[in-house]
Amino acid sequence: MKYHNTKVTINGHTFDSKLEAWYYVKLTQDKTVEKIELHPKYELLATFTKNGKKFQKITYIADFKVFYKDGRVDVIDCKGVETEVFRIKRKLFEARYPDYTIRCITKKEMLQRKS
Repeated sequence: MKYHNTKVTINGHTFDSKLEAWYYVKLTQDKTVEKIELHPKYELLATFTKNGKKFQKITYIADFKVFYKDGRVDVIDCKGVETEVFRIKRKLFEARYPDYTIRCITKKEMLQRKS
């Protein structure tokens, strides 16, 4: 669920918020970035059945997966508000994908960098 966000389209890509669109533009201007993957999906928990009940898989969709020329990879999420659901998914992500860390970009950071 997105909170009071306005969808923004840039270069044919629609973003869920102004913050996400702003960060995309920032990434495209960064000469150290080799490739940007939009909305990569990560499986946090596979589908399973217990006592005859089927439980759906849990996925996390980041805003960006950024590949840098020096070999670094960042998983980026642009958040105006960190929800409890996000905090739980972050913990599951960190446990399942130890080679990656989620970096949160906040509205506060956007406002500071614009000035």
